[in-house]
Amino acid sequence: MSEPASHHPPPPSVATVEEVVRAQLSKALGGRRGMLEAAVPTVLFTILWLTTRELPIALGVSIGAAVLTLLVRLAQRTSPQFALNAIFGIGIGWLFVRLAASRGGSEDEQALAYFLPGLIYNSGYSVALASSCLIGWPLVGFMVGSVTGDPTAWHASRQIVRLSTLLTWLLAVPCIVRVVAQAPVWFAGNSGALDADTAVAVLGVLKIALGWPLQLAALGSMVWVLSRNATPVDPVDPVELA
Repeated sequence: MSEPASHHPPPPSVATVEEVVRAQLSKALGGRRGMLEAAVPTVLFTILWLTTRELPIALGVSIGAAVLTLLVRLAQRTSPQFALNAIFGIGIGWLFVRLAASRGGSEDEQALAYFLPGLIYNSGYSVALASSCLIGWPLVGFMVGSVTGDPTAWHASRQIVRLSTLLTWLLAVPCIVRVVAQAPVWFAGNSGALDADTAVAVLGVLKIALGWPLQLAALGSMVWVLSRNATPVDPVDPVELA
């Protein structure tokens, strides 16, 4: 009787920086579904506010949409991370609206307050991403480190640092553009230099136009960059991608 054939695991594939970054970005963004779950509640709020001028309706529908995606995720037993992210984002917007209301702000001022968390978020990301490039430790490089098990070894390779710097700048561009475009409008609306209704309308349009369309354009640029080369993560020790 012949012995059963032994099943050996396939040899690990040699991971490149490009493969690592693609895989990590996919996890971070949740694919098309994750991006959709993150975008829909905000789009609904903006459209409903601009068309109905009813802040409770706009907030209620956007929160309801986020909760619905969470329930679907739970029913399908898939990761609720991105639905929770959307709920968190809407919740922060609602909190800023309530704070404005508690200070006696008008509905226009409350609507302007809804856009403030996004402005703060993008400002923070712009500073963090740009600063990491300027000091020579681009944040995308740490994606490589998370796979290799050594968070800083990648920095010894000029090729990896150069590629990670380019990719980090590409991630930063959408955040920087949003701040440059939205901040003057927001401050003008709050200071009275611009009519509040006009400011809210402009911010709503900018939030949609500079939201996922701009993010997808940046990611498309990253994919193009990642498809051009094959930079070894470690030329000595190959890394197996999970």
